[in-house]
This record gives sequence, C-alpha cells and structure tokens, in this order.
Amino acid sequence: MPLASLQLRPDRSIYKIDGGWFRARWHFSFDEYSDPRHMGIGYMRVFNHDTLVAGAVWPMHPHRDIEGITYVVAGHFEHADSLGNDGVLEPGGVQRMRLGSGAQHSERNHSKSEEMQFIQIWILPSQRGLQPDVVQKQFTPADRTDRLLRFLKPENANGEGVTVAQDVSMFVSRLSTGKNVAHEFTERRGGYLYLISGALDANGTAMTTGDAAYITGAGRLDLSSSEMSELLVVDTPLS
Repeated sequence: MPLASLQLRPDRSIYKIDGGWFRARWHFSFDEYSDPRHMGIGYMRVFNHDTLVAGAVWPMHPHRDIEGITYVVAGHFEHADSLGNDGVLEPGGVQRMRLGSGAQHSERNHSKSEEMQFIQIWILPSQRGLQPDVVQKQFTPADRTDRLLRFLKPENANGEGVTVAQDVSMFVSRLSTGKNVAHEFTERRGGYLYLISGALDANGTAMTTGDAAYITGAGRLDLSSSEMSELLVVDTPLS
C-alpha cells in the first residue's frame, strides 16, 4: 500500500489560550477561535488539549448530540455529570460520554498539588437523540507501549477499546526510542495525527512535541520514534 498523504500542522500554528486556571490548545474552531481552514476532519469536530491547574474545576455545562471522548495525558482527571456518574482516571484513561438527547458534565483536576492534562475530542454521532451514558476504561502503560492501542472503536467492532456511535477509531501509542508502528487508512478514509510528546518521523515528515498532521486520504502511515514519544491517531471516513 502506498504512503498516506500528510498535511503538517506545526505546534506554533495551533491556537493557544491561557485562562489562568486553565490552558488549552484548540486544534479546530472552538468557542472564540474561528478559522474556516480548521473545522475538523471527517466526523471529528473538536480536538482540544487542555491543562487544568491544581484543584481547578471546569464547571458543569450542557451538550447534546455529540460523542465526547476524553484521553488523560497527565495527572488525575475527575469526572461528574447530571446522570449521576463520577470517577477518577489516570494517564492512559479513556472516557466516552454520549451526550445525545442532552446532559451536563464537568471536568476537574483531582489533585490539589499537580496539573492535569487531557485531550477532549468531539465526534458527530450516526444519529441524533441517543440516550446519554458514560463508559470509562483505564489502560496501563504496557497496553500502549510500542504498539497502536485502539482505545475507541465503532459499536460493531471487536477489541479492547470503548465504543462510539460512529465509524471512527482512535489509537494511542507510547513509542520507545527507535521503535516504529504503522496504520493503514483504507479508501475514502483519513484522519488526524497528534504528537503529544517526543520526536517522530511520519511518512518522511519530521514531527516534534505538539505537532499535528491531517491524513488526507488512503494509504499507510509509518511512524518511527527518535526519542520516547506518545502519539494519538484518529481514523475517520472522509466526506
């Protein structure tokens, strides 16, 4: 299979905001950030890398008709919602909150002394008005070391990830120095690559911490690390 085409987004080009108690990097148009060139890709509409200072709370707020995906990067992520769910996830933890017919939720830094980082992604569901619910799963470093762990999968798919109401998959890898992984994007699919930390070669393109890339069509994505790296890959149908 030929190599997939990449469109690099250097770290410096991604929108950043500092609200004092939180910092964020919004990859696609969101809230005050509006850029018609960056409105998402496929069924993915939001990709935010958020940091909350020690003890901070993102207050309860409503959403509807989205599949909200959270991946914990660092610290201790505490969740609460109007459905009565709660809990704490550590790095490698994943949450899918179905905000179909409507619900409220909040994100909290469970620690009183350390920052907490998480990536929040919104997926447009296959239908509107779904019954809200929450699924959480904690993955270990071993689960994602030197392999692509599929932590999110379509509802009819086998495997270890949590399910989403759309034909979208997400993968994460903690890639040791000198190791490589690969993923194939089939016809009419593409997605997004985000280097959370480290240094990679992605299909011949050098990437460092904070860089991202659109995958704009079918082909193979070859990733090799030149230092310990953590990365996230989204695979979605393209419209």
